Amino acid sequence: MPSYRPPRIVSSEITPEALFFNRRTFLGAAAGGGMLLAGSGTGLAAALGAPKSKYTVDEDLTPEADVTSYNNFYEFGTGKGDPAANSNSFKPTPWTVKVDGLIGKPKEFGLEELLALPIEERVYRMRCVEAWSMVIPWTGFQLSALLDKVEPLGSAKYVSFETVVRPSEMPGQSGFFQPLAWPYREGLRLDEARHPLTLLSVGVYGKTLPNQNGAPIRLVTPWKYGFKGIKSIVRISLTETQPPSTWNLSAPNEYGFFANVNPAVDHPRWSQATENRIGGGGFFGSNRRDTLPFNGYADEVAGLYAGMDLRANY
Repeated sequence: MPSYRPPRIVSSEITPEALFFNRRTFLGAAAGGGMLLAGSGTGLAAALGAPKSKYTVDEDLTPEADVTSYNNFYEFGTGKGDPAANSNSFKPTPWTVKVDGLIGKPKEFGLEELLALPIEERVYRMRCVEAWSMVIPWTGFQLSALLDKVEPLGSAKYVSFETVVRPSEMPGQSGFFQPLAWPYREGLRLDEARHPLTLLSVGVYGKTLPNQNGAPIRLVTPWKYGFKGIKSIVRISLTETQPPSTWNLSAPNEYGFFANVNPAVDHPRWSQATENRIGGGGFFGSNRRDTLPFNGYADEVAGLYAGMDLRANY
């Protein structure tokens, strides 16, 4: 397995004091019940200031209205508009993320502790396995920063993630028909998790994450298909063996564990050679473009898969 050594954090990457206290103010307001809601399903409407990152693509942003209204989040329903329409009752604060498994320092992190990590704004391409795409300004911190705090053991090879289960707040998890087995699970190889592009996002468009986008914390891996971006994370575990992932369990012939964007490997029911960029010209056909290997991030991540057959390991 290729190894990856995370870069040393330099002083320029440390969160400025003013931004840190901004986040403390935001969390205090949320805990005290003073946070305003921004309409149906949009979650906390709090500004989340962060410095701009070098990890930014020079492309037009997808309109915020599209990013927050056209979503896959089956916990709130299977339609693209269901997450925005059905997530108003979801409560993203207070929140904790349990980190356990093959680590030296297991811990349950509160949201305030996570927001105290060095956050920044990154503009990433996002490619859905359904052959549509967006360009999104995420705010968050590198997953490696959190992993460093818990000290992975030498036996740890993978990182697994779980989404919260709250049927009373997430209507897609209740009722007779369940489209997926809950909790939603995802996983990465440890070197993928430590890669500097791998982000735990706490915001989008300069504000805290809306409920339909995975409030209050979600995974973003821009070289992989969007279903790897597990939302509303409550548990992160380090394991020695490859963890289960929800869509791979549900349909292993259609959704692989690695899920790297690859225009040469079609979905069994559609081509992956091109994609439709959402926003600006409608949802259907007018913004068609070629799909890039690893979603355009090949220079950064292709080395992680040296020697692997990416058709077999899709």
